[in-house]
Amino acid sequence: MTAQTIAHYRIQAKIGAGGMGEVYRATDTRLNRDVAIKVLPEALARDADRMARFEREAKVLASLNHPNIASIYGLEESNGSRALVMELVEGPTLAERIKQGPLPLDEAVPIAKQIAEGLEYAHERGIIHRDLKPSNVKLTPDGRVKVLDFGLAKALEGETIEEELLNSPTLSAVATGAGVLLGTAAYMSPEQARGKRVDRRADVWAFGCVLYEMLTGHGPFSGETTSDILACVIRAEPDWPAVPSSVPARIRELLRRCLQKDPKHRLQAIGDGRVTLEEVLSGTPQGADAPQAQTAAVPVWRGAAPWAAGILLSIVVGLSVWELRPRPEPAPVVQFSFGPPAADTLAVPLGSTLLAISPDSTAVAFLVRHSGISQLYLRRVDRLEATPLKGTDEALYPFFSPDGLWVAFFAAGKLKKVSVLGRTPVTLCEAPASRGGTWAPDNTIIFGSSNSGLMRVPAAGGTPEPLTRLNSSRGERSHRWPRALPGGKAVLFNGGDFLGDSLMRPPISLG
Repeated sequence: MTAQTIAHYRIQAKIGAGGMGEVYRATDTRLNRDVAIKVLPEALARDADRMARFEREAKVLASLNHPNIASIYGLEESNGSRALVMELVEGPTLAERIKQGPLPLDEAVPIAKQIAEGLEYAHERGIIHRDLKPSNVKLTPDGRVKVLDFGLAKALEGETIEEELLNSPTLSAVATGAGVLLGTAAYMSPEQARGKRVDRRADVWAFGCVLYEMLTGHGPFSGETTSDILACVIRAEPDWPAVPSSVPARIRELLRRCLQKDPKHRLQAIGDGRVTLEEVLSGTPQGADAPQAQTAAVPVWRGAAPWAAGILLSIVVGLSVWELRPRPEPAPVVQFSFGPPAADTLAVPLGSTLLAISPDSTAVAFLVRHSGISQLYLRRVDRLEATPLKGTDEALYPFFSPDGLWVAFFAAGKLKKVSVLGRTPVTLCEAPASRGGTWAPDNTIIFGSSNSGLMRVPAAGGTPEPLTRLNSSRGERSHRWPRALPGGKAVLFNGGDFLGDSLMRPPISLG
């Protein structure tokens, strides 16, 4: 395709190819600058529906403006060809650098930190990469890291359909040859390998794979065939002894948290990983190696306030390695305290639903009363300060989503949810006289009322539908304080009579 033009871009030379199209160096004759042109596959260009979706996604991706993300300039069409115009990033890929051998710690950590910064920026805007790997990371001559092809997997292929593995965006690279396919599959998260819908935790997994490969010189999962690789991703553990002994304990722990098979147990936000890398780089005590008991401990606030001004939580750690110990030993208990800002108080609504703990126990959402109005605060257990979640005035009865990314609550007669990243809350439905809720694994929310049975509504919002009906022969006036049981097949709730919540009902099936 050399010596040709697309719109006002003059093609100079081919510089790459992959499952998402061929890439050329080109000159923008209007702005007199060099750019990268990704010519989209012919099958995509001829598909009107996919192109319409791609154009919508490309507009969103073009809004990303971060020093560690390669920019998208526009979408062009010429002589039947459709092409994406992108920032031209000079320098080798991270994959080319790793071919020379494992990266020393003082080189790997700054690179990982910049990758994490780019991911964090995009995740905060609701965009995930879906195909992060060393060949999609460029190292510029001035030491800048640029992540390429951000979000293009979704833009080109759309959402992965659950249980349809062959529709997975990364596996679409089969058309370009086994080498590309094998290289891509090695960075897929277990849920992605199974054809499940993915979220930002798939990027966290891929980040862990990339960091592991930088430190060891090889990926954590390999095999002769795609099936072998996917089987390793789903079932096998990385070769942890291959990580050099010089790697600090905190980075080893970061790797293990990123490469948890179950996304619920995985590092939930890449920003937490970025903080760890910054602490290691700065040489702060938190980032330095320390005895294991000290590394796990969270600072204890001296002179903890009484219950009315703060809460003391005890978290038992080390249970995951309990069975590996030759003799049972008491598990260490780590304590931390937290409370409201000065001059504020903790809000204790009816039913004493004061706080909610995330499913992975890494964050707490709690209510603070300021000037007579309650507001939600979020406190991560690895940080010293809680932060307010804006737009949550008059919040009541908070509870987390199963993935820990949202906090649902009630306010002004409505059921709402707010991202743990602090975006504007989303109203889901009307919920007058609410009495607690629970977020079920099937992504529906069940909530109670002071004068009716339980109601159920999709977590994306909609019209609530009755789940239970009151039994007047038992004196029931309401069903409230529901809790989805493990496995998501049933919900436990209180059947309140005229005296209050004295009637605990057996769990009902969710069908």
